[in-house]
Amino acid sequence: MTRPAFAAKIAVRLAPAALSALLAGGCASLAPEYQRPALPVPAAYAQADYSAEQAAAHPDVAARISWRTYFSDPTLQGLIATALDNNRDLRGALLRVEEARALYGIQRADQFPTIGAQADGSRARVPGDLNLTGQPQVSSQYQVGVGMASWELDFWGRVRSLNDAALQNYLATEAAAQAATLSLVAQVADSYLTLRELDERLELTRETIESRAESLRIFRRRFEVGAISKLDLTQVETLWQQAKALGAELEQTRAAQAHALELLVGAPLDLPRQQARLNDDAVMHALPAGLPSDLLTNRPDIVAAEHQLQAANANIGAARAAFLPSITLTGAFGAASAELDGLFAGGSRAWNFAPSINLPIFDAGRRQSSLDLSEARRDQAVANYEKTIQAAFRDVSDALSARRWLAEQVDVLRATVAAQSERARLAQLRYDHGASPYLEVLDAKRDLLAAQQQLVQTRRALLSSRVGLYAALGGGTQAPPPAGPDAPRS
Repeated sequence: MTRPAFAAKIAVRLAPAALSALLAGGCASLAPEYQRPALPVPAAYAQADYSAEQAAAHPDVAARISWRTYFSDPTLQGLIATALDNNRDLRGALLRVEEARALYGIQRADQFPTIGAQADGSRARVPGDLNLTGQPQVSSQYQVGVGMASWELDFWGRVRSLNDAALQNYLATEAAAQAATLSLVAQVADSYLTLRELDERLELTRETIESRAESLRIFRRRFEVGAISKLDLTQVETLWQQAKALGAELEQTRAAQAHALELLVGAPLDLPRQQARLNDDAVMHALPAGLPSDLLTNRPDIVAAEHQLQAANANIGAARAAFLPSITLTGAFGAASAELDGLFAGGSRAWNFAPSINLPIFDAGRRQSSLDLSEARRDQAVANYEKTIQAAFRDVSDALSARRWLAEQVDVLRATVAAQSERARLAQLRYDHGASPYLEVLDAKRDLLAAQQQLVQTRRALLSSRVGLYAALGGGTQAPPPAGPDAPRS
């Protein structure tokens, strides 16, 4: 459709609405009616361990649980609270919310006239050869009044559409800050769990180093008295050196992880190495995933994407309104006089009123291109919205499958560690009785340490999957606000 034909069609369609707007002082909107796109994902999660009826009976569980309730470890709670106060990325996201709020305030002000008071005075001297009297003249002029700057009557909703777009952009920025907050909570929790994993692996390694150092002392004594060969002594020393190398590697990894956690928290930390094993069941609660439709209101990144879509939809209304005439009003009322003492005397009243109408005729396709641009951006926002939903669905599905299969791996690895412990014990007995070479003991102890380390890593991965599920479900986004001004942030 050509630009003139489009403008004519819009004008005919909205003529009754425009008349009503003129009479009632309102305005019509040319923005298309917003409709939320359909969910581009299945109706249920493949790895959910409950029925759709059960999920519908308990919706938004994760969204209604604040992080302080979900994460019960006191140290972790303190780290998250410190990070929410000091993390620079989150601080930048919150400042962007303030920026968007200010931009919305600027755009909202365009709906109302700008009224100001002004006063001015002037004196001028004109030489005699420039006037008819031939005598120099001095003139004065004083003026005071209240004026209204150029104010557009928003008959077609152009200003209101721009205001709606600014509001939706502000809400999108606010939701993005909420997404950044949730992401930070998850990152701190996962980083802390990784640090605790390294502490536990270091404790296992340290016990192994001490045990193998004692074995090396005994075997060295046996070698000195000729009870064993040099090969047996070398194999024992190899086991000891391997454990020491693993310990040094883990120390370096733990230091780097502590530095990463400190960067997330945004403040210096003093986290001594924990020797107690992490109680997996006491760190956080179990969560049902609910239904995919719950993500629309619980995931702040989806909420932000939808606000961006609504902003793009509103911009179409502004682009359409640009095809139609615009009316602006300018006026002032006050007093004017040639003498200062006569400024407020009778008959000094002065006013002016200057309405103007702008009717677009030819602009070389500028308005049509602006409309095409708005529609293209709306279509991009739809694609981004659907992509965000699909990514959220994948996040939840990945977390559910990880929670299921990692739990099974933990059970298998626990059985593996028990079997490897028994194997190492039997291999040592066989060697002590001369029934096998020490190579069997070497292999058994090496495999036992590897199984123990793998078990700790998998347990941490299982806990991380639960953190990921909490974040993927929009954890805490619908939680009630803290009670009282001094209550902790949630």
